[in-house]
Parts: sequence; structure tokens; C-alpha cells
Amino acid sequence: MKLLYLIADGMGGWPMDELGGKTTMEAAVTPNMDELARTGVVGRAQTVPEGMPPGSDVANMSLLGFDPAQYHTGRGPIEAAAQGLELAPDDLVWRLNLVTVSKLTIDGYMRDYSSGHISTEQARPIVEALQEKLGNDMYTFYPGVQYRHLLVQKEGALSDDANLYVNPPHDITDKPIKPDLRNISKSPMLWDLLFEANELMNDRDINMSISNSIWPWGQGRPLNLPNFKETSGMNGAVISAVDLIKGLGYASGMDVIDVDGATGLLDTNYQGKINAALKYLENNDFVFVHLEGPDECGHGGNAQDKVEAISRFDAQVVAPLRKALKGEDVAWIITCDHFTPIVERTHTMDAVPFILNGPGCDASGIESFSEQTADSTGLKLENGHELLSYAFKKFGIK
Repeated sequence: MKLLYLIADGMGGWPMDELGGKTTMEAAVTPNMDELARTGVVGRAQTVPEGMPPGSDVANMSLLGFDPAQYHTGRGPIEAAAQGLELAPDDLVWRLNLVTVSKLTIDGYMRDYSSGHISTEQARPIVEALQEKLGNDMYTFYPGVQYRHLLVQKEGALSDDANLYVNPPHDITDKPIKPDLRNISKSPMLWDLLFEANELMNDRDINMSISNSIWPWGQGRPLNLPNFKETSGMNGAVISAVDLIKGLGYASGMDVIDVDGATGLLDTNYQGKINAALKYLENNDFVFVHLEGPDECGHGGNAQDKVEAISRFDAQVVAPLRKALKGEDVAWIITCDHFTPIVERTHTMDAVPFILNGPGCDASGIESFSEQTADSTGLKLENGHELLSYAFKKFGIK
């Protein structure tokens, strides 16, 4: 049996007046997910444990069957795994965004967590310049993809910096940065680094983008996860544009498949991801296909774009995979990692709707797949990291 695990990041949301009281899932055109929901098992899963932040790092770790309360150390360490960084046990790994702030003062606001979705080609020289000018025995900058980069603090896990809380920048769009600056000020060296970077990024010979500040957050010790094949019995791969998902794959010994043109945005290379998934399944058992577009549209606060992202997920991911695998021994899991409601423009703790369709799954009979119809079935998994094992048992895999 082949198992396809399809993730529309941030797909869930709340009813909106702009959409006539519908959620973006309800407003989207999703005939393929609707049919799989009607003929399969539908419910909700709490992917983010109580007391943990509702980030994609926590939620996707849950979706892959690993309990975040046991294994999660921070966002930065997951993305460091994607880059294959060699880290010491006491290193502190920060996720580092290139952001746009109104001004880097206590009166400033977070204007753009992604610096206008800066391209990797624009971002890399900036991070390389930061390393050349500001990197030292304590801090090392590592360029990543688009606005997502890393800062490694040597032996930082032994310092008070490990306990600093800095908001994810996508959580504070158009909000004051004063609380975060106050927390960063508790670390004099990190404080100096922040302002030195700001000065450097105002040099137009180095930076022609709208980014004007670094934003260190999501720090933690290096990540260690159990081996996916040993825990699941399946050869598995992840396919995603973002280092977060790739890092979870690398850390758990899964295959990680890069797809040219995968952007993490609405215009990603859908066909490339489909082709990669089908090729992998020719000789393997399990593929985790992750689409970032709905989440980015949620952070952007654009309801129509998010409706379009969900519609494209159905039409350009679910539909062609169903067509290509028709008549084969296949099982499906379709869900999102967390909600990203348009009104909030960030993640929330809501339990996510899911579909299981395959052997052992009785038909739900519901007419469409949405947050509300998933609620109506009465099935809820309180521990989201048990969704995968629950699906395995339904499908008779183990």
C-alpha cells in the first residue's frame, strides 16, 4: 500500500463576513477533498499541545507522529537540521528572519516579517555580509531560503539567552516591537548584534531590498528525533519548499526531495511536486507533501488569495495524484498543520480537520470538507501526534 500525506499549511480558519459567513475552506472549490471526505473518515486533531506555541514547527512535528512535548527544542534547530549544520550539544540555534520594521526603537512596529517575500538571490548576499562583518567566535550567520535564515550562538544553550522569548515576527505584523526589544535587551551581546546588523543593512551597497533588520527567535538546542522508518516501518520522504519540513525529514532519517521552482507561495511548482511524489512512490511507501501557500496568504491577511490557495491545493495537488493513482492500493491523509485565520494573520490553537481515506475507513457521508463538517462527526484526537498511528491502524498498516 502507498500512503500519501498531503498538508495545506495554515488551511484552517474562521468564518468571515467578507465571505458571507464562510471560512476560506468553505469558500474554496474543493471537489476532490469533498469526495475523499464523503467516502472516508473525517475528524479533528489537536496538533499543538496545551502550553506550546501554535507554530508550524510544533504542528508538523505532531503530524509526523513525534510528540512535540518530548522532542521539540525550537524552530531554529529544525531548520539547522535541513541545512546539515554540524552543531555542538550546547550550541543555541536561532531562526533569523530578515524583516522590515518601521524603525528599530521602542516606538517601532513590525511592518513585514518577510521583507516583501525577499528572494533567496537578494537575501543571500545580505546574510553573507552579516557573517563577514559581524560573525565572530560566538555568532555565526547561515543563509537559508528567502527570508528564513539561521544564527548559531556558540554554547548559547548554557546562557540565559536560551530562555529569552522573542515573538515570531509573523505573529506581530503591524504591532509594536517594544516588548521584544525589551526582552532582547536582557542579552547585551545579542542587543548589540541586532543594532549593528540594522546599521549594516542600511548600507545600500549591501542591501537593496526593503529589509532593514534581523529578527532572532525560536532558539533551542540541536534537534534529535527517532528514525521514521524504525518507528513507522515505512520508507518515507518529505516534499516541501521550506527548510522547516526538510529539517524534520532529515532529523528523522527520511528522504528529502527538492523540487525546482517550489517557492512556498501561491505560485509554487505544483506539477513538480506531483511528479516527485509519484516517482518516489514507484519504489517506496510513504510521502509527505507540504504546501505553504495557504499559510502565507493567511499571514498576508488576504481572504481571496487564501481561498485561491486552497482551491489550487485541491485542483493541482489532490486531483492529479488521485488521477495518477486511480485503481492502485493507496491510502490518503489530508489535513493542515494549524489554523491561520485571516482576521488574526497568525496561527491559532484550533484542532485541525483531517481526512483519512483508504482500507478500513467507513464513509462519513458528509457533503464537503471543512472545519465545521469535521466537527460534526464528533471524532477528535486530543493528541495530534497520534493521528499517524491512528491512520495506520485504520488502514491496517500496523
